[in-house]
Amino acid sequence: MVTPAAERDAVAHLHDAFGMSERRACQVLGCCRMTVRYQTIRVDDVALRERMKEIAHERRRFGYRRLHVLLRREGHQVNHKRLFRIYREEKLVVRRRGGRKRAMGTRAPMLIPMAPNQRWSLDFVSDQMTDCRRFRVLTVVDDCTRECLALVADTSLSGLRVARELETLMASRGKPKMIVSDNGTEFTSNAILAFADRMRIDWHYIAPGKPIQNAFIESFNGRLRDELLNETLFPSLPYIRASLTAWRADYNLNRPHSGIGWLNQTNMPTPSTRDGT
Repeated sequence: MVTPAAERDAVAHLHDAFGMSERRACQVLGCCRMTVRYQTIRVDDVALRERMKEIAHERRRFGYRRLHVLLRREGHQVNHKRLFRIYREEKLVVRRRGGRKRAMGTRAPMLIPMAPNQRWSLDFVSDQMTDCRRFRVLTVVDDCTRECLALVADTSLSGLRVARELETLMASRGKPKMIVSDNGTEFTSNAILAFADRMRIDWHYIAPGKPIQNAFIESFNGRLRDELLNETLFPSLPYIRASLTAWRADYNLNRPHSGIGWLNQTNMPTPSTRDGT
């Protein structure tokens, strides 16, 4: 018996089955009579419980902290400890995905950019459709605001295609001071080298085998795979692009981000307002 409810049940059993008094039953079990006589005054908010279950079933990879932020946005004033209790009672705990752990070397701290468009991160994510055809997604993230700037999906993405997509993005968003990527063949191609030289952008390559040096995009790719790619079956390329567009809008506008104080992108300044223009 490790909970007060279990102690009350045990005392009630001794009273009903053996005719013991409350005092004698408490002496036998070694529990406090005040605990047995306590009447709970806890009010179960059914509306809160049902709304939390709805959000949890809609966003199956969100833990109770992000659910707490979303519920507070909707006007539910609830303590995080009480919400966690309900979260456990409803068995909504997110299961950890299995994976082999590898030993990491000494981690050098990464400088955090202090303004939008100061540094972008690029990487690729791979998956497959229901007919086993492979596709790739080019992911672009602003390291300061954590905003997802682009998700480009296709069966093949060359260095020339990457340069063209970046040039289109810069025409509407503005030019970053630095771009960080790994040493993949697409990012080290002549097309990318010529593009970086023409746009006068400082293109930084991380050390081979050190993805931690590009931690922002690696973290984003993990969220993308966990919340969308692993949760969805993709029958065609147009369906993939539509799903990525909807997820990117939700990620930027609604999803709470722990790295920026549980805010979303609507609370972050744009490059024009940050520069005072």
